[in-house]
Amino acid sequence: MRLHKKKKFDYIDVIANTVMILFSLCILYPMLHVLAVSFSEKGPILRNEITIFPVGFTLESYTYFMDHPQFFSGFVNGVWYTVEGVFANLFFTALLAYPMSKNKLIGRSILMKIFVFTMYFGGGLIPIYMQLCSMGLYGSEWSWILAELISTYNLIILINGYQAIPESLYEAAYLDGASDFQVFFKIALPLCKASLASIGLFYFIGHWNSWYSAMLYLDDENKYPLQLFMRSVLIENKETNMNPNFDQNLTPIGVKNSLIVISMIPVMIVYPFVQKYFVKGVMMGSVKG
Repeated sequence: MRLHKKKKFDYIDVIANTVMILFSLCILYPMLHVLAVSFSEKGPILRNEITIFPVGFTLESYTYFMDHPQFFSGFVNGVWYTVEGVFANLFFTALLAYPMSKNKLIGRSILMKIFVFTMYFGGGLIPIYMQLCSMGLYGSEWSWILAELISTYNLIILINGYQAIPESLYEAAYLDGASDFQVFFKIALPLCKASLASIGLFYFIGHWNSWYSAMLYLDDENKYPLQLFMRSVLIENKETNMNPNFDQNLTPIGVKNSLIVISMIPVMIVYPFVQKYFVKGVMMGSVKG
């Protein structure tokens, strides 16, 4: 007769799951509320009747921005700056992380200490601003892309990702006559695609949500990204309270919430494609080094 072991009731799991559910609800409710307000009519919004479901479904808050020239140019600029910024970040981070992953590199420990030092102490806004202006980059999107070219945190993740690759693969490639560049592009990079996808997501979110650097270094409104236009709407109320052509059937809060939802769309599109690499890439880049 087979005896079945009774599974022990684990209070720790119950507490942990309860906390995670409550934490998830705390995150999910504001998102659903913003989405509901963006689709609701003026009356229910003014009467504060919206919870997580829209009341009186309408798309007027979204169509208001569709004809706005600065919104369209901001969206296009934001996508373009994010794409070119992420590619520049990944390219230079991958190039720097590869030699830094080699223990035989002369001065590696000193360089790592210098890189880690920059995580806690920065050069300051004014010196960076003066340096970029002296290089003739003021007014160009490359000014703030170059200022944030390599993140030390992402660099460390990728260094550890390279180090997780068995050294025997490198040695076999060198024995077959491969050069350093061939080893880098045909072995190191393909085997680190999980880490690259993870730090690429970090860079993507950082660029897409960036507005402060654009405000400092760009002097042409036609070059502003969406987040800077979004700031003017959410904080300065330029398109609601001070716009004489603002539709009286709309409410400022409804328009603002619709803009927030629109700004989340690129992240919601990109994340599912890199989600399967995200945990693997971060874990692989965190267990060694």
